[in-house]
Amino acid sequence: MMKIKIAVPSKGRISEPSINILEKAGLGLIDKNNRKLISKTFNEDIEVMFARASDIPEFVNDGVADMGITGVDLINESESDVVELLDLRFGQTKLVLAAPEESNINSIDDITEEMKVATEFPVLTRKYLDEKGLKDLKIVKLSGSTEAAPFIGIADLITDLTSTGTTLKMNHLEIIDTILESTIKLIANKDSLNNKKELIEAVSTSIKGVLDADRKKLIMMNVKNDDLDKVKEVMPSMGGLTISEVLSTEKTVAVQAVIDEKQVFELVNDLRNAGAKDILVVPIERII
Repeated sequence: MMKIKIAVPSKGRISEPSINILEKAGLGLIDKNNRKLISKTFNEDIEVMFARASDIPEFVNDGVADMGITGVDLINESESDVVELLDLRFGQTKLVLAAPEESNINSIDDITEEMKVATEFPVLTRKYLDEKGLKDLKIVKLSGSTEAAPFIGIADLITDLTSTGTTLKMNHLEIIDTILESTIKLIANKDSLNNKKELIEAVSTSIKGVLDADRKKLIMMNVKNDDLDKVKEVMPSMGGLTISEVLSTEKTVAVQAVIDEKQVFELVNDLRNAGAKDILVVPIERII
């Protein structure tokens, strides 16, 4: 049977969440603590490859890895031709244009062609400036400490990633515009998706099940037949209630449903008042 490799970040803020979502999907990593480039998983046909997040789009594009987990910003910056399978709903960040607070740059209209902009994202920055009619603006490519560039005379502005804007404020920089909103994606190589479709779809489906189960709970209870209508009135559910007979001296049914985590507190009290007993609230790992 064909095997696949999934590239995940070896370090950084999205490394641990990436590994966690694979493990919740049933792909436990056997060698994750041994600093190996490749780790086997509980499935003998699936391996995990550790790489820099910025390299993952190109690895997937070139077929070095069949699938990968990385950010939209890095996918677009590398101009990789990959298939985006799922938004993994973490790692939200923005690529922004920023200038020193004490500068006279308050909007895109204040930028002139003789200025310079420093960035780790020259491709995305160039596209943005071209769209704004600033095709001659010089871009200075840096590999780190971008926020220092205006204060050491390298550039007048920067483009940089930010989640909350706190780091920019700490460095006395003000956001002028948002270039791109990014999140973490599960991606696949186009050829692999055709040639190893069954295995890749199995991985994607399992991860989607983890995402769908996030902040969901399974609630179960016993209800006397006479109280069932009252319980139904207060009971929300993703896909309707599951009701089964309970072998008891009283006419009783077992009721269960999937609900949002935020509903649990009030719902348990409402259900008790409606006659439900033996209420259990259980975490859900996956919904397929």
